[in-house]
Amino acid sequence: MRSVRMRLLGALAVGLVSLLSLVKPAEAVPSFASQTGQPCSACHIGSFGPYLTPFGRAFKLSGYTLGGGDGLASEIPLSGMVITSFTHTASAQPSPPAQGFYDNNNPALDQISLFLAGRVNDYVGGFVQGTYDGVGRAFLWDNTDVRVSTPINLPSDTNLRLGVSFNNGPTVQDPYNTTYAWGYPFASSALAPTPTAGPIIGALIGNTLGMTVNAWYDNSLYVEIGAYGTQSPALAKMLGQYTYPGTSVGPMPYARVAYEWDWSGQAAEVGGLIFNARLQPGGIPGFGTDGYTDMAIDGTYQFIGDGTNTVSILGIFTHEIQHLNSSVAQGLAGTTNGYLNQFTATATYFYEKTYGINFSIQKTSGSSDAVLYAPAPLTGSNNGSPNSLGLITELDWVPFGKNDSWAQPFVNMKFGLQYAVYPQFNGGGSNYDGFGRSAGANNTLYAFAWLAF
Repeated sequence: MRSVRMRLLGALAVGLVSLLSLVKPAEAVPSFASQTGQPCSACHIGSFGPYLTPFGRAFKLSGYTLGGGDGLASEIPLSGMVITSFTHTASAQPSPPAQGFYDNNNPALDQISLFLAGRVNDYVGGFVQGTYDGVGRAFLWDNTDVRVSTPINLPSDTNLRLGVSFNNGPTVQDPYNTTYAWGYPFASSALAPTPTAGPIIGALIGNTLGMTVNAWYDNSLYVEIGAYGTQSPALAKMLGQYTYPGTSVGPMPYARVAYEWDWSGQAAEVGGLIFNARLQPGGIPGFGTDGYTDMAIDGTYQFIGDGTNTVSILGIFTHEIQHLNSSVAQGLAGTTNGYLNQFTATATYFYEKTYGINFSIQKTSGSSDAVLYAPAPLTGSNNGSPNSLGLITELDWVPFGKNDSWAQPFVNMKFGLQYAVYPQFNGGGSNYDGFGRSAGANNTLYAFAWLAF
């Protein structure tokens, strides 16, 4: 059975090297449950990812290498995922949001994903996700995190683990759900309008390549440093990445620190990160570069207890400093120096790891720029402001994922009903885009079914 795993992961290595030589969300996969012999609820709040418990974070920081399962299934690191949905906005959009869809009331096959996810040996593991985007009608190389991890013997009773991560975007490798790759909402509509402005670090997930090194001390202190570079435009297009914010000039450094406390069925974390990027917008040389520095502080509290009642609260505040020299030279922005602030907080309650309710707020504010945030139907700003406010309420039902669940651990499902409200959108409430649309017209009802197998 070990040879089966080695052959599959050998094929992964060849495929990954082939991709590299050409130079939303998962992490809740049943192959991990089969490998560890644990139900999905051991690693994930509400029995469904990607929201991690302390055990789930330890599994990730140990390089996805923990064993414990038995039988052939525990040796085969393959999983799949399907998300289908229905999207309704308060008012129809000016034109269909994507080819083949209506201006409102859209059923959709959001995505189909396949994963190669599991351990190679006691020191190497990871996951690679390939996705068919049912909205964009394209295949893409999705979230990827391949890790090397080893424990270090210390003379005291404390422990130290050192690791290396090869991943395709800053925070894809992060163990906390406050940050950008794995933050709430875990599922959202690709057919609904969302505010335009956001930190550059989020826009670089999936279209960059990076390596970071990390240390995890005494199951509490987490420190990580590394650097990223953008994929070439040709590679990004070939790998299905539609968003290309620019070409990096030099390495883009990344640093992360967090401290976690675990006690009596509870956990808390405080941390921060910093990321710096120098980009040529659109990959066009000769106009200088745009510079971004993202600085964030984050925190998490979880009450898990015996699993009957689970409460989680998380939040992150990001301050971004912008120097848009190239964008101004190209006529893409009107002001060289600017800033952006974004605050996100989410509270989640689950009963018996099955029935959940989520509340989330996201507030974005920043310097005005009449060129960068110009009027345009639906996506523009009438006053050149990036300021937005979104409020999300979500109800979840996860019928499987527990010890005694049907087909455990090979099948898991989440059904969700989500409603997003926008008191402010792209700088305004009424006529925010300069073409008569109100922020409330973008309020979105999103119903989804999420199958992992």
